[in-house]
This record gives sequence, C-alpha cells and structure tokens, in this order.
Amino acid sequence: MIPLAAILSIGEKVLDKVMPDPGAKAEAQAKLMELAQQGQLAELEAFTKDMASARDREIKIATSEAAPLLNKIVTPVLALGTVCLSFILFAVILFVPVDQSSKDIIIYVLGALTSAVTMILGYYFGSSVGSKDKSQQLDEILEKK
Repeated sequence: MIPLAAILSIGEKVLDKVMPDPGAKAEAQAKLMELAQQGQLAELEAFTKDMASARDREIKIATSEAAPLLNKIVTPVLALGTVCLSFILFAVILFVPVDQSSKDIIIYVLGALTSAVTMILGYYFGSSVGSKDKSQQLDEILEKK
C-alpha cells in the first residue's frame, strides 16, 4: 500500500507541471487534500466498525445462555495464553545465551510476538486515548453529513 504522503506528493508534482496558473493550482490542491481526507475518514470508519463488530460479537457469545462454555472462553483463553507465552519467551531469550547464527530468527519471532501482544492488548483495553478521540471526531463528522 502506497503511503498517503507519497500520493499527495506525486499529485502536487503533477499539478505543478499541468497547471501553471497559481489560482487553479491552489484549487486543485485543495480538492486533492479533500479527497485524501475523505479517504482517511472512510478507512478510519471501516476500522472502527470492524473493531466494534468484533467486540459486539464476543459480548453476544459471552452473554448467550445457548452458547457452550468453550465458545465463551476460547477467545480470552487464547489471548491470555498468547500474552503469557510471549512474556515467557521474552524471559527465556533474556536469560538464556543466544547463538549468533539464530539471532535473526529470534528477532523476527520477537517482532511477530510483540505485534500479536500489541493487538491483543489493544483489543481488550482499547488501543489508545487518541484512537478514542479519533472515533469521536469521526462520529461527529458523520453526523454532520
């Protein structure tokens, strides 16, 4: 996926070559920024809805009398197991001598585990206050439309 800043930079370079008139160029740049913001809002809205639907699904299963016990506990048990085993592996790597030939593999595994733990903690405890603020701003913008 191409970063938004790179797309905007390319768009501005194209505008420099195509539109020598400063007024028309400024108007086109404003339109380009508006399209970029709309794309970011749509992406943020999709992410927020996805997170909310996953949490709603888990709440429905956990509170359902018809759901078996295994269905109610499988997600929290997997999350807790992943976090605990990750920290155990971190401790082992800290206190056990590491062979230099396997250093790259260990760094890769640590990166993957750190990402998994970050996602799990973000799911259960919220990713950040900034994310909450963005969600609130997105809701306000969508209400205005």
